[in-house]
Amino acid sequence: MWTVVYIAPNKKEAIRIQNILTNEGILVKLRELSPSHCGHNCSVEILVPEAEVDEALEVINTI
Repeated sequence: MWTVVYIAPNKKEAIRIQNILTNEGILVKLRELSPSHCGHNCSVEILVPEAEVDEALEVINTI
């Protein structure tokens, strides 16, 4: 099961965080909130597998 660990304010920030987490060996999915309405300025959920939540949060807290 995938769990939201962060909500980025836009797609650019979400991709930046995704790259950092991926470099740490964490699987990441991005999910735009209301994708049909706001393009690149939409908030984006960053999801990781449930087993990797603690590790992902540690990495995010150091950013």
